[in-house]
Amino acid sequence: MDEQRNTESLPEPCLLQMEFAPCPCPPGLSPAGVCFAPPADQADGYYWYYEREGLFAISIVHLDLKRDAVMEYQQPDFVSVNHYDSISAEEFFPFRHISSNTIRGHVSNQEFFRGQYHADVPVRGMELMFMPGYYHDYLEQRYPGEFPDPKAAFLSVDGCTDFPELILLMRQIQAFQGTGMAAHLFYESKAAEAVSLIIEKTKATHALTLGTLTAQDSINLGNVKEYIESRYCGDIHSEDLVRVACMGQTKLRSSFKKRYGCTITEYIQNKRVTQAEYLLLKTDMPVGQIAEAVGYHHAGRFASLFRKSIGMSPEEYRKLVR
Repeated sequence: MDEQRNTESLPEPCLLQMEFAPCPCPPGLSPAGVCFAPPADQADGYYWYYEREGLFAISIVHLDLKRDAVMEYQQPDFVSVNHYDSISAEEFFPFRHISSNTIRGHVSNQEFFRGQYHADVPVRGMELMFMPGYYHDYLEQRYPGEFPDPKAAFLSVDGCTDFPELILLMRQIQAFQGTGMAAHLFYESKAAEAVSLIIEKTKATHALTLGTLTAQDSINLGNVKEYIESRYCGDIHSEDLVRVACMGQTKLRSSFKKRYGCTITEYIQNKRVTQAEYLLLKTDMPVGQIAEAVGYHHAGRFASLFRKSIGMSPEEYRKLVR
């Protein structure tokens, strides 16, 4: 794996943006990794990680916040899975609660991360992060064509509550305290094992989800998804979707939900709410104007759907994130 190593780094630039500083590793953690401490006025604890630069990183987070805190940083290009034993937090853009005891699959295309963490619950968890040098270069060279869409694979496990194999692997990593070559070999093997578990989980989920869908059905549904994403801020008519899908109304509805896990209406609403979140943060546009910009002719309808999706009104959300 050494031939793939380069000077890219994953956790450290993000930690420095949040004013974390290097610190000694506490007892119980492998000295093969490095440790950073949060600003003393914000939290106690540490963020430990082991990294093979340009390939992957494994982190353990143990923080006790002294007050609610907003953490934000520019993300590099990577995919990851994480699991928290305890946390109370929300991520913005799109808005989502960060839940404990749930696998979170995350894909970054160099977006800006912003989230709010609450002091009433300690932050305890870990994350496995993989850079393009690993899932594009390293794996593609060794297993050409066998891992064609890593980002989709990691997203497919997002929200899993029944992935005991991956949880066990994370527990093993947390308990390991080895050093030197033993540590390098251990972390390399666990990174590879995690990817293999995610691939197998994705295959099983994909087979169960698609069921009777043909390859052509999947292509047609992808065309429908692209059509929606290019027009979600305007009126989208069912007869146009039927034409794009090359299938009847009933089959389109059932097939779309089977393929994407939500109805067509829910997919459109989710896209509109995500755009509204961005406009509420980045602009001073009135809520009524934002409603029209994302495709709703009535501000009341927009506000109702926004509250149902996010758990608060557009005005409350704007106050929270600004």
